[in-house]
Amino acid sequence: MPARARHARWREGRNRVSTAVDAAPRPAGGGGAIADYFKFGERGTDFITEARGGLTTFMVMVYIVFVNASILGDGFGLAPTDPGRIALSAGTALIAGIMTIAMGVVGNYPFALAAGLGINAIVAFGLTFGRGLTPAGAMGVIVLEGLAVTVLVLIGLREAVMNAIPLALKRAIGAGIGLFILFIGFANGGLIQTGCAPGSEAAKTCIGTLVTYHLPETTGQFVFLFGLALTVVLWARRIKAALVISILVTTIVALVGGVTSIPANISWAPSFSTIGAFDIGNVFTTLPLLTAILVIFAIMLTDFFDTMGTVTGVAAEAGLAREDGSVPGVGRVLLVDSIAAGVGGLAGVSSNTTYIESAAGVADGARTGFASVVTGVLFLLAIFLAPLAGIIPGVATAPALVLVGYLMFTQVRDIKVGDVEDGIPALLTMILMPLTYDISVGIGAGFISWVLIKVARGKVSEVHPLMWVVSVAFALFFLQNWLNAYLPK
Repeated sequence: MPARARHARWREGRNRVSTAVDAAPRPAGGGGAIADYFKFGERGTDFITEARGGLTTFMVMVYIVFVNASILGDGFGLAPTDPGRIALSAGTALIAGIMTIAMGVVGNYPFALAAGLGINAIVAFGLTFGRGLTPAGAMGVIVLEGLAVTVLVLIGLREAVMNAIPLALKRAIGAGIGLFILFIGFANGGLIQTGCAPGSEAAKTCIGTLVTYHLPETTGQFVFLFGLALTVVLWARRIKAALVISILVTTIVALVGGVTSIPANISWAPSFSTIGAFDIGNVFTTLPLLTAILVIFAIMLTDFFDTMGTVTGVAAEAGLAREDGSVPGVGRVLLVDSIAAGVGGLAGVSSNTTYIESAAGVADGARTGFASVVTGVLFLLAIFLAPLAGIIPGVATAPALVLVGYLMFTQVRDIKVGDVEDGIPALLTMILMPLTYDISVGIGAGFISWVLIKVARGKVSEVHPLMWVVSVAFALFFLQNWLNAYLPK
């Protein structure tokens, strides 16, 4: 669940760890060559502590193996028992395992990676439903944005990009995606449904709204409400692996209630048929060139900023950040993370990114990349749980989406909504994402309104040149249909 907002939640929910980089180290408790490579002694940890921290991180984020398959499966129109869902689940575990181990070995930080919630929702609903791309084409967009983020890291432009985008907009993007995920959660639970679609025959006589609340009456809806209540209670009680427990218990209730069933011919052999299921050219043949570029750019922004917030937050929690908040050797961390984004697309399971749940392992003592190696190995073993994805219904994973959406939305607390310069752009960014099922629309509206308000207040000097370029590009994006009418045929 890659979201900067949840960093504060983990800090409240778990014992605080020392933030002093120069704290007296504990003696390394064995490990030999492993201890030397991962610098156990320098960071005051030991083999057992790191292994325990890696296990803790895995337990609080293994839910993504099922949730990612559920989101992508729904977006791609796969039936609950479709073998494609099992392949999505196996691929999710495989890439999470490989990239988390890579993070531990190369970055030597206790960070774990997996398919990013938020971006996978954009892939499943924004790019396919909203933009008309094929599932492979949507994964092609992820490959391209992963390449773009990698280039930014390699040429050192991440600082320039960070400085160009106002902090309020960065937070609004994360909060907006949170609302988007929460919206999808309630929709998957059956409580939010389509109202009167404008322009339709029904709209001529229908008295209602574009989106409406549907009173629970089916077994599936009641199972969702049960799962939501259970999820909230477990999280409020600070139970480790709360989301996993909730998904499994709700699935059992769904089985008893007849909402789902165990396939008679279920196969426990892992399938990786999603690997290589991407199409880089589809976005350019389906969308106008400017639209295609801005769609890739918008997803890249989301991936890039979310990672920066997660890495700096967890590193500070572990006492591994400098006094100014910078992270030693962060270039290696960002490089692995950016490569993971593209690899997720290549494997057909969406962008992989650093998870804030890594803070759970840190709270249990993890300080080195060995904890990530342990987490990664456990993800590889979780491949054999992939067939469960064909049993777990959407109403069992929907409660997790609602909670994740809330946690991401908490970033709104750091936005000065009373200041019109930040408040209006932030509001447009956040509200338009779920209402339009399109992250690009939200980001574009936020960027343009922020620049416009700065100009209106005579603060042109505060607008970074990159903000001008991007805002003009988004303006063209919004006007593309009108412009096309006047362009030569």
